[in-house]
Amino acid sequence: MHFIPESLDQYVVTHSEKEPELLQQLHRETYLKVLQPRMLSGHYQGRLLSILSKLIQPKNILEIGTYTGYSALCLAEGLQQDGTLDTIDINEELESLQQKYFKLSPYGKHIKQHIGNATEIIPMLGKQFDLVFIDADKPNYPTYFELIIDKIRPGGVILSDNVLWSGKVLEPVKGDDLSTNALLTYNKLLAEDKRIETVVLPIRDGLTISRVI
Repeated sequence: MHFIPESLDQYVVTHSEKEPELLQQLHRETYLKVLQPRMLSGHYQGRLLSILSKLIQPKNILEIGTYTGYSALCLAEGLQQDGTLDTIDINEELESLQQKYFKLSPYGKHIKQHIGNATEIIPMLGKQFDLVFIDADKPNYPTYFELIIDKIRPGGVILSDNVLWSGKVLEPVKGDDLSTNALLTYNKLLAEDKRIETVVLPIRDGLTISRVI
């Protein structure tokens, strides 16, 4: 979804950092072979994730929702030399595609893939994280927050994707619309929780940056 005129949006993309060749290849393969390719972070958001990670310089990153691995590779660009990125996805059919591009990148040895239910995997991760990216099933966003908040060091950052949900957060919500209802709950939680400070960015489908106090 574009929150500014498409021509201006394109200007922004054109004058931002270029998309690396490997990520261009992954982008093409995702659109050729995978269902719902619009779930991919893509060029502009990917460069934003990259530069945020480089500013934070995390030792440990957690990603909830790997999809085809595009955002993981972007986030990995900011890792410290001995850093690690744990990425979780429930769809085992995408594991081989993820591995293909992780191995082709300079970051493959730093990335640990987890296939399964994130609500079961997160409690088993025995480390503190400097950066967490949440981009998975929307009904579980509030649950993911509660599972990770005590695993993030003070000053660490949570990035939450799709928080504006194509503008549905402003529309009347049907009772059976679990995703929109969950995002409304989640956005309220981030705005009010005293353990974090939060800013919502109206780019693409909405990205929230929350800093742990």
